[in-house]
Amino acid sequence: MNSERDQKRVLFLCTGNSARSQMAEGFLKALGGGHFAVSSAGTAPVGVNPLAIKAMAEVGIDISSHTSDAVSADLLANIDLLVTLCGDARENCPFVPVKVEKRHWPLEDPARAEGSEEQKLQRFREIRDKIKGYVEKLITES
Repeated sequence: MNSERDQKRVLFLCTGNSARSQMAEGFLKALGGGHFAVSSAGTAPVGVNPLAIKAMAEVGIDISSHTSDAVSADLLANIDLLVTLCGDARENCPFVPVKVEKRHWPLEDPARAEGSEEQKLQRFREIRDKIKGYVEKLITES
């Protein structure tokens, strides 16, 4: 594992910090090989969605101990890369220092899925798999 000084500091930001940003954090921690210091936050955190936990567990990643945290100016001042996962977070993010690289991954909110529990879980799986692809690309580009 790299020392913290050598790690790229990445923040995944979404509105609720309940699903997309949590899954992205889980994937980058699991696949990043210790090259990243990873966190996630929300502009209006609401808690980690149980279906996000279940969808990630299906691919062997445990995010059950993750917390849903609020974004802060201090947090934004200490990152190298900000990845927004929804338009609301991108538009409502507080001031981000110029030195911070910014990326946006436009992903639908799986928590808004309707239907049976299985239909909702399927939507979480689809978004999870899209996030994994974005994270793998991020790793290869870093």
